[in-house]
Amino acid sequence: MLPAGAMLPSAVSAETSRSPAAKATGRVKTIDVHAHYYPETLLALIGGPGQRFGGSVTRDGDRFGFKTPAGTLGPLPMKFVRIEDRLRDMDASGVDVQALSLSVPMVYWADRDFNAEMARAWNDAASEVHRHHPDRFVVLATLPMLDARDAIGELERAAALPGVRGIYMGTNINTLDLDNPRFAPVLAAIERTGLPIFLHPQQTIGGGRLGDFYLSNLLGNPFDTAIAASRLILGGVLDRHPRLHFSLPHAGGALPILIGRIDAGWKQRPESHKISQAPSRYLRRFSYDSVSHSGPVLDYLIRTVGADSLVLGSDYCFDMGYEQPVRFIDRLSLPPAQRDQIVGANAAKLLRL
Repeated sequence: MLPAGAMLPSAVSAETSRSPAAKATGRVKTIDVHAHYYPETLLALIGGPGQRFGGSVTRDGDRFGFKTPAGTLGPLPMKFVRIEDRLRDMDASGVDVQALSLSVPMVYWADRDFNAEMARAWNDAASEVHRHHPDRFVVLATLPMLDARDAIGELERAAALPGVRGIYMGTNINTLDLDNPRFAPVLAAIERTGLPIFLHPQQTIGGGRLGDFYLSNLLGNPFDTAIAASRLILGGVLDRHPRLHFSLPHAGGALPILIGRIDAGWKQRPESHKISQAPSRYLRRFSYDSVSHSGPVLDYLIRTVGADSLVLGSDYCFDMGYEQPVRFIDRLSLPPAQRDQIVGANAAKLLRL
């Protein structure tokens, strides 16, 4: 097991692919922490042995999709898979580095063994992308969370892979919240590595009431993020793991705007008194990506938690993401120091780049 604060190894490859922007001097490197990747090896598992658990993969020309018990997705562009397409998009959007992550349906939908196999396959594939392009990609590893022993074993293995700089995890694990005691050993092990945890909504709340109008994403995602973060706070996870850092997608979802109400509940309701200080005091224990689709929301976040808590995100390359994440930040007319913090400096510190 890695000691607390252990530094992770980095790969050195002869095949580098520096972006045109990265070659420039005198400015911060831009780092996108919310960028999804589906390697061919994972698709082969879902569409092959995954069929016995209800998984399937479809391909139609330059598009693909998949279905699992945890959800159906697609059709999606092959740039989720093809690294050269991704590099062209990064160059066109001024993104120097992406932190690669898995997205829905994650790997929690099968049995224990296949859960672990999918996690290993994704981590190995993403690390291989880093090996070929060490200046352009780092990795947020996924863990087989169905069993704590498997998750800790893969954490120790993946933390030694070239390029791994964080952990990616669902806001819930098959509807079990992250303050559930079964996840405590995994969170403690992650804390010992010093790796940050990046969350992403999956199997979101709402059920059939959010079935129309894409509300499962538009409302389900930000509220699921708020639920996960609230349970980490009110459930005492952040108190028990003081060196554990969580990064929240979609500008923290509904959490920041509702924090006053959550504070009021902490004052008035005895069931919320499991923590010693107001929930709002924990907001700076998180970082927040910039995928808000609202300049005023980011202005509010900066006033509430500080520009040093925001990181650049694109949600690459879903239709609810940004094609131009850096340009979105530049349109806010921030002071140069705050702009540089958000587009890259904060993430560089968080990911030890």
